[in-house]
Amino acid sequence: MEEEYIQVITTTEKKGDAEKISEILLHKKLVGCIQIIGPIMSTYWWNDKLEKTSEWLCVAKSSRDLFDEIKKAIRKIHSYEIPEIIAIPIVNGDADYLKWLHDELEK
Repeated sequence: MEEEYIQVITTTEKKGDAEKISEILLHKKLVGCIQIIGPIMSTYWWNDKLEKTSEWLCVAKSSRDLFDEIKKAIRKIHSYEIPEIIAIPIVNGDADYLKWLHDELEK
């Protein structure tokens, strides 16, 4: 079976938190790369109240079989009570990039 790749997305309140998540995921070889984007504006319902906050978006590239470990690592250090941790499948990509990604992940 061909390896399935994903983008894992999470948001943080502070840039430093996003950088910490990035460093930990990279050092554990759970992701090949991660982009930190922001600040962005997030609007959502929380405790029956409409919230508008500034956040930092983390987009990490990895393999589907590493998602559970990524989720555990993020939850362990994340400051939010219920952090956004979602995976989006990568349905296609440049073969050279996907080979590089494969080679960077812990197996």
